[in-house]
Amino acid sequence: MSKVAVVTGSNKGIGFGIVKALCQRFDGVVYLTSRDETRGKEAVAKLNELGLKPEYHQLDVGDRSSVEKFRDYIKAKYGGLDILINNAAALDADYASGTFEDVLTCISINYKSVFTLKEFIYPLVRNNGRIINISSSCGHLSNLRNEYWIKRLSKQDLSEADVDEFVNWHVESKKNNTYNPENFADGGTIPTYRVSKIALSAITMVHQREFESKNISINSMHPGLVRTDMTLGYGTLSTDEAAETPVYLALDAPQSLKGAYVWHDKRVLDWYDYKADYYFTIKSLFP
Repeated sequence: MSKVAVVTGSNKGIGFGIVKALCQRFDGVVYLTSRDETRGKEAVAKLNELGLKPEYHQLDVGDRSSVEKFRDYIKAKYGGLDILINNAAALDADYASGTFEDVLTCISINYKSVFTLKEFIYPLVRNNGRIINISSSCGHLSNLRNEYWIKRLSKQDLSEADVDEFVNWHVESKKNNTYNPENFADGGTIPTYRVSKIALSAITMVHQREFESKNISINSMHPGLVRTDMTLGYGTLSTDEAAETPVYLALDAPQSLKGAYVWHDKRVLDWYDYKADYYFTIKSLFP
């Protein structure tokens, strides 16, 4: 039975770097996936030129039918999978003065898509498998300044409903023009992206509890400030460097590491330490 690793949103950037590293180290089949099939196959061709042989399948995490088709394909061909790295992401609409529709897209891709993956793909993850959610420095609780939500998201019995309500609180504030930048760090820059990544890190812990019976480890991590299209080429790490910690979590970290928030240098941070200075600042892109 073949071992299988899947990386979402992996035709470029961090995801591409992760696929490249897994192809070099993982004893099994590695799937490069992308929303756009042409771009995905072009990415596979680039890796083929390096002597690497990832498989390809179209996967749009924001489209239920696409995720369902991918589920059916993996289930029929392999029966399950061993590693899932949720990398697909969209930048904050506010970064480029976008519309409210852009806000919804950011939330859909970065946060709500995880529920679609949980419904269709997580059940295929075999016992002792690993799921890694690529979060961000924006995903640490220290990005939040609103006392009510800091307290609520810090509950030990945190639920999906709690995280959903946090996300909806922000979306409604953008819809109704009641958004207050003082609720977030760094003067409220890229707030929707922050909310989506805080929510992703939080829901990681909730889902870890749900899949404990299969001894699956589910962790979220900040890959570092990476030079990608999303950061307009600014950052301190290459995509190959940024792939190191996700691959460590997929292949090398102890199975007992569960529900953690991991920094790009492999340190496990206290996600609940809202007074820490792990929050993202725009100026950090320009060291």
